[in-house]
Amino acid sequence: MIRPAELTPERIAGMVDRLSQDIAVRRALPQWGRVHVDRRLPFVVVYRRPEDRSDAGTERIVSGVASYVLASGDPARREELRELLRAIAGIMREAFGAFLIIEVWTEPDEPSDMPRYRVVRRAGDGLDDTAEEVLAALDESRILGNQPKTSSSLERTVSPAGMRMLFGSRELSAMGAHVMGIAVNPVWRAPEDGEVYPLLLRQVGRRFTTALDRGAYRFTLDHTSATPDHYHVLGRRAVLKAVWELDAELAAIGESFDPLLLMTPVNAERAWTEFRRSRFQKAPRFSYRPLPVDPARLKHRLWNVRTERVEDPTLMYLFRDTQRQLDRQLTLLNDRGRPECVLTGMQIYSGVEPDLLSIARQLLSQLPVRQGGRRGVRLNAEEFASLARAEILGYREETPGFGSMPQVRDDIYAGLMVSSGQFLIGSEASLPSTRADALIQHEIGTHVVTHHNGRAQRFHLLAVGLPGYDELQEGLAVLAEYLVGGLDAERMRVLAARVVAVHSLVEGADFVETFRLLTGHGFTQRTAFTITTRVYRGGGLTKDAMYLRGLVGILDYIAEGNDFERLFLGKYGVKHIPVVDELLLRQVLSLPDVVPRYLERADVKDRLEGLRRGVSVLDLVTRSAAK
Repeated sequence: MIRPAELTPERIAGMVDRLSQDIAVRRALPQWGRVHVDRRLPFVVVYRRPEDRSDAGTERIVSGVASYVLASGDPARREELRELLRAIAGIMREAFGAFLIIEVWTEPDEPSDMPRYRVVRRAGDGLDDTAEEVLAALDESRILGNQPKTSSSLERTVSPAGMRMLFGSRELSAMGAHVMGIAVNPVWRAPEDGEVYPLLLRQVGRRFTTALDRGAYRFTLDHTSATPDHYHVLGRRAVLKAVWELDAELAAIGESFDPLLLMTPVNAERAWTEFRRSRFQKAPRFSYRPLPVDPARLKHRLWNVRTERVEDPTLMYLFRDTQRQLDRQLTLLNDRGRPECVLTGMQIYSGVEPDLLSIARQLLSQLPVRQGGRRGVRLNAEEFASLARAEILGYREETPGFGSMPQVRDDIYAGLMVSSGQFLIGSEASLPSTRADALIQHEIGTHVVTHHNGRAQRFHLLAVGLPGYDELQEGLAVLAEYLVGGLDAERMRVLAARVVAVHSLVEGADFVETFRLLTGHGFTQRTAFTITTRVYRGGGLTKDAMYLRGLVGILDYIAEGNDFERLFLGKYGVKHIPVVDELLLRQVLSLPDVVPRYLERADVKDRLEGLRRGVSVLDLVTRSAAK
């Protein structure tokens, strides 16, 4: 960013002209600092960097908001800063009727592990509710497990120590502006030498941004003509070039390998034959695809992605979280076939909680065991692929370019799989015709739809998948089976058995012991082998517990009255639902491009409405059986 020699009236007029057209302004200021206002907003946050001491990191806790000015605290630059703020206030007062200036500064460094915030105001400023909202938000912003100490004071001047107040009472009145200050103790740096603790600085910055947005929201409702629905509406919309670059780089890394595909055996049929010949006494030996990447080299590339370039604390959180998840996935590939694989996988997919295990055991004990396997017409791989193609074409009638046609492949033991939006069908697959619709909605109506919607977003990571997306995805996919009337007792018992098998793996049981455990629950030898193989692939993978866990979670989500269709926006996890909601309000993300076609069916609408009254997973099967 080229720094101008002077902040001339002409430069200021150029900024005002852009803001009058609701166009973002981002400009460097002389000596140090910048102005960033991404649209017309009734507030600005100001930080003046002291000239007489280092104040490392403070600008980072301010630059997460949608409207801020970072400027030098040099007294010689004060007047040009005042002129800039007058100009911004003028255009905003015209749009909203009032304007708020929040100045932020740090108190002298004192050893403390507890954040302290002091809201500074002038008597009679009319900002009681605004100050209370800021203090309430700061009270909720725990750092290192500590609740911050907050206070409020009325003072004659609202400015950092050693600096003159930017505007006096008469000037503020003429500008239609209000001023409030927030003094912060810089817990993000060591008081002895000023060394910055980057993780702590990011935590403080994210929580402080929320407090600033909430204060601006309260002020907007109380003093202006605007009526935003939520404080996130006042958050950042303008996305910097660095964000798109980071998103593209992380997405490219994520798309360069598919952990699930690479952890799936390519010799499962032969392994089944060997296992049966051993009279089920000797664990099978599995073979896997060669790794298309070098995990160590890819990790080097991954951690060279400079997420600290992102000002927006919410987006930085997503990028850093994605880096950690990709790192764990690469470690998982490196540990494939080793004892460490189980522990690495648990960092990604978790284990089995006592409540989940209890539900699984209840399902296995109460649901009837089907005798003699599934009866009726079965579909081979090509027949099923024909139905899947028809479903894809149905989406393309409304959304040209949706998805890609399914592929029948010899190396897909799992039977069905979606990898990077591509629907893969094992050539040896034999599927009951009564389950065809449910399986299509599981794979296409969920996994392909969310991949498409993720690609339609500006953030490609929503197509690759944010950390923890598997659980929500599989919960939605199993729920789709229920909604179209295809979730029967046998299928539910399989989901429960996967949980029991994962628990057995984590408890240290070997392949044969878990296989026997499942046959003891009434499963055929072939079904028990299939479930055990899924759980012990690659050396042990706990992912399969996610299907039942995700289903339980999605039932709770719907019963709480939350928006169901929004979950198809892309591939993200339960923990990211509030983040996605925030980015939707900020118009950084958009609603799903398509929603599953099955939601148009009358019987599906009836079932979905029934779920809003609250049901258990066992209820799903009994309701399906009753119909």
